[in-house]
Amino acid sequence: MSRQRETRIDARPHRPRRQRSRERRFRRPGPAGARRGRARSNLRAVTTPDPRVPAVLSIAGSDSGGGAGIQADLKAFAACGVHGMTAITAITAQSTVAVDAVGPVEPDLIVAQVRAIQHDIGIDAVKIGMLGTVETIAAVERALDLLDAGTPIVLDPVMVAESGAELLARDARGALVERLLPRVTVTTPNLLEARAIVAGHERARTVARGADPAQLDAPELARAIHALGPRCVVVTGGHREHAVDVFFDGETLTEIPGERFPDGAAHGSGCTHSSALAAHLAHRFVPLAAAQAAKRIAARAVRDGLREIGRGAGPVDALGIRANRPADT
Repeated sequence: MSRQRETRIDARPHRPRRQRSRERRFRRPGPAGARRGRARSNLRAVTTPDPRVPAVLSIAGSDSGGGAGIQADLKAFAACGVHGMTAITAITAQSTVAVDAVGPVEPDLIVAQVRAIQHDIGIDAVKIGMLGTVETIAAVERALDLLDAGTPIVLDPVMVAESGAELLARDARGALVERLLPRVTVTTPNLLEARAIVAGHERARTVARGADPAQLDAPELARAIHALGPRCVVVTGGHREHAVDVFFDGETLTEIPGERFPDGAAHGSGCTHSSALAAHLAHRFVPLAAAQAAKRIAARAVRDGLREIGRGAGPVDALGIRANRPADT
């Protein structure tokens, strides 16, 4: 894979830290709906030979079993060499076999988490995962207004847990597409999520020429979802006959092949994939190269998954935990 990069996806200027701090302190409020909170970028100018570690934010739910959600995101961020941060949208009582309870975080607190991070550390990329409700989606929309213009955003449209539990209310699917999808750099639905998105939106069905979404494969779904506003679409291949992701940027359709590991552990694989993609965007990879890297990282995490953890689908392992166990003393 050619590890091509671009200078800066958001192309925002880099000013001295002292100047940025002064500007933030005395900035007058902008018009309603304008982007606010232009905290410093966490990266030095590209001419600096020793760049800072990028800081990447996960806006997602917590998995008490540690396999998916923000727990998987933080592991993937660490594996990709970025500093991970979180804005928790929901707390789940979850194991490898079931989601027993879900408690949404209050919308204002979701926004406050993002504001605190942006004003101090800065955010170089965002991954959005479990949202759950219309109210949470509205809060995340407000939170995105706090980011610097051009900050890369990856949306994993989480609808159903690995155990089968529904994690996005039916009435929230339209809000997800209308309020968030047009704002993202890349969205990463699996085959089932992609079909649900297309089925629920006339514009996407028009691009699909009225075909039954349940019969569409990844290439047609990627084109249809792209019409809903994201810059790029990756339909992941975990639910396809062959484990091939399909990437579409509005012009070129690219297949990203990979191995399937039936003896691996897949709980948290979608979270790991989207988080790795966001991390690589923060490292200034172009979207296709970031998607290719994310595919490799997620596949390896499934291959090395911890099958012995829990009674259901074991969690993926993005960190090589087995290899890190201390030797006998």
